Amino acid sequence: MAEKQTKRKKETRTRNWTCIVYPDSAPENWVDILNDMHIEFVISPLHDQDKNATGELKKPHWHVMLMFGGVKTYDQVKEITDQINSPRPERCHNAKAMVRYMAHLDNPDKAQYKIDDIRAYGGVDLQELLRPTSSERYSIIREMIDYVRSEHIIELQDLIDYAIAERYDDWFPLLCDSCTYVINQYIKSIRHRVKPKVDLETGEIKE
Repeated sequence: MAEKQTKRKKETRTRNWTCIVYPDSAPENWVDILNDMHIEFVISPLHDQDKNATGELKKPHWHVMLMFGGVKTYDQVKEITDQINSPRPERCHNAKAMVRYMAHLDNPDKAQYKIDDIRAYGGVDLQELLRPTSSERYSIIREMIDYVRSEHIIELQDLIDYAIAERYDDWFPLLCDSCTYVINQYIKSIRHRVKPKVDLETGEIKE
C-alpha cells in the first residue's frame, strides 16, 4: 500500500509545489540558485517562532512555493529542491492559501509574521495572491465603517491617510480598488446628516 501511495505521489503532475528550506542546511546563495532557473517562486518570512504540540520551538525554516508555467512531476521538482538541500517537495493545492499561510494570516493561534517579509520572484503578483476573498472584503469594509463612526470621520481624505499609515496591507488596497464609492457615500451621508452639529474646522461633534 505504501509503495502504491509513493508511486502515485511521484506520478502527480501539478503547476505549483511547496518545499521547506532550513537556514543551517541550505546553500548561502539558495535564492540565487532558484532565480537562475528563471521560475516564479515565493518565500515566506523566516519562521523562527513556530512551536510544536509540546510548546517547543521548531527548527527555523522558510516555506517556499515554486510556480511553473506548466505541470511538473514530483521527480522534476525534486531535481530543483535537491539543489537547495530542501526535503521532499509537496504538491500545492491552493496558491493563495499557501501565501496566506506564510504569514499565518488565517491561523491566529500560531506565531504571526509580517506580510511585508514575504518575498516574490520571477514576476509573481503577490498582491493578487493576497487579495481578500469576498467575505473578507465585506468584513474589512465593515471595519472601516465602524472606524468612520467611532472617529467621526467626515472626509474621505482622513480615512485614506489613516489607511496609508496604519492599515496599508488591507484597508488601503480596498480603498484604491473597489470600495471607495461605498465608503465615500457613507461618509457623505454622515456629513450631510449631522452637518448642523459638526464643527467643520475641527471636525468635532457639537453637543
